[in-house]
Amino acid sequence: MKNLIIALITLSIFACKPESKVDYAIISGKIENSKAKTATLKNADFKAEIAINEDGTFADTLRIPENGFYTMSIGREFTPIHIGFEDSLYVTLDAMKFDQTITYTGQGALKNNYLASKTLHNGKITSNAAEFYSLEENAFKTKISKIKTANETLLNGLTNADEAFISAEKQNLIYDKYLMTNNYSQRHGYYTKKEDFKVSEGFIPSELKDMIFDDAKAYKSSSSYKDIAFDKALIGIFDSLGDDISSVTPKDLKDVSDIKIPALKNDIIDYLSSFLVSPGNENMEAVYNFFSENSSSEDTKKKLTETFEKNKNLVKGKPSPQFVNYENHKGGDLSLADLKGKYVYVDVWATWCGPCIAEIPSLKEVEKQFHNENIEFVSTSIDQAKDRDKWVSMVKDKDLGGSQLMADNNWSSQFVKDYAIQGIPRFILIDPNGNIVSADAPRPSDPKLLELLEKELKIQP
Repeated sequence: MKNLIIALITLSIFACKPESKVDYAIISGKIENSKAKTATLKNADFKAEIAINEDGTFADTLRIPENGFYTMSIGREFTPIHIGFEDSLYVTLDAMKFDQTITYTGQGALKNNYLASKTLHNGKITSNAAEFYSLEENAFKTKISKIKTANETLLNGLTNADEAFISAEKQNLIYDKYLMTNNYSQRHGYYTKKEDFKVSEGFIPSELKDMIFDDAKAYKSSSSYKDIAFDKALIGIFDSLGDDISSVTPKDLKDVSDIKIPALKNDIIDYLSSFLVSPGNENMEAVYNFFSENSSSEDTKKKLTETFEKNKNLVKGKPSPQFVNYENHKGGDLSLADLKGKYVYVDVWATWCGPCIAEIPSLKEVEKQFHNENIEFVSTSIDQAKDRDKWVSMVKDKDLGGSQLMADNNWSSQFVKDYAIQGIPRFILIDPNGNIVSADAPRPSDPKLLELLEKELKIQP
């Protein structure tokens, strides 16, 4: 009897033991014609990098936080992908014909082959953006309705597909249509050269016009919902900021605090911090603290801190970083120290930079206006050494004035690094004592530059 009781207890223990929850998916495959070393899989709150072997094969077990939509990136190409617990996907593609060749087999292949077909179908129709968005309103509405109908037909043709995926994707198709509708006004005006174009009353459906962006799940599931939400949030924020971003305060950024979706808030902070956590903003530290407090992403906070640390020594009044012995187009070389006693307006540019070249006529006018004042205009090219002759020729052909210098190591020049320059043109104003007036000064085409120079040089307008 005792043995029977023990046996029954043992049996009940094994019978009642809960099954271990599967919280992973397996993804593997082979990529042709790619030099990429990693494939990246991510959504709003998950990111994983998968190593790609020399022969293009890869395999990994991913502990995903939830069944759902992700983005898979390989090099510059990316594609939507849906991964669920217990999925075991095998992916093949040719990187030279990414969307045309991507194919899935294995558990979870059905839904992902649909997503690949949808992406290819949409891409073909919208590849000529000028033609697509130049359509008149009625023709455009007909076109995007056909796109949605064709994708619905594909979706409805799936057999034995996950019901949660089908339900979410049906809503995503609505968001896809909304995104194209949302983009129409601005893009139609651009491509048809109708600067003041406005869509007619009723073109934007009330569901889109009145949409409140508070659905964190949709933000992860639909790239279209994500794009619309991001666009709407930025429009509201920029309406509050106005045109002058040189003195933005946390109070001006109240709309950021009001964003309901944490991932959207992080994305907005990522974007705004690139130019508001800047020495060009006199309230940089306060804005940095505000963004840090409002971010829920450790990656975003890390980037914020890195940006702030780079820029905190570039505020007004700090000693300027130096450039030393830069080649002078007039002969010899020149260092910033040689110009002590003068204001120095530095233009960081390159011969391949269209926006830089567009500033040249305005720069010439400013130089002419302040020709007799205590200021030196210095243009520093960050062209590569192999393009030196191109630089020499452009300076001569365009009759560029001021001091024309060439940086010693293009983007890796110490001066460029010290000023945390990541994009050009960039303009810097330094005072006669070698201290920073503005590490992100107005462009020559901006009337604010004249105001700044007149103020610093004590010139009566």
